[in-house]
Amino acid sequence: MKTAVMLSLRGQQDYGDQEPEIISLITEGILEQAENGWIVSYKESDLTGLDGVTTTFYVSKDCVTLTRTGKLESKMVFRKGVPHESLYQMEFGALMISVCATAISWDIDEFGGVIDLCYDIAIEQTAMGVVTYHLDIAQKE
Repeated sequence: MKTAVMLSLRGQQDYGDQEPEIISLITEGILEQAENGWIVSYKESDLTGLDGVTTTFYVSKDCVTLTRTGKLESKMVFRKGVPHESLYQMEFGALMISVCATAISWDIDEFGGVIDLCYDIAIEQTAMGVVTYHLDIAQKE
């Protein structure tokens, strides 16, 4: 069963000596129970710079998978301490990215919940920094 939810997302990207890039977004999404976990999805907007993209988090026992489809195609699999490489396919080309989760936690039930994710990211084998996501999920009233 799919449930309409409100999502509050806060993302932060720390790139060495640069000022952290912070994004905050409140949007509508969908929460759905899966066979071994939960699926949370939402449509991106101009605010995130990813208009025309659908973002989906699939959470299971010890893994979070982040998939983006539409104008941008990517799939990142997060398991604590396990690197994952994938293509980040954009309209103008593709980049090889590598992610390695340093912290993963989630607590979701049919009423909503939370996902926390922290990972190191490298693009084309060059370390870029640390990304953190905090996603609050609340049933729409």
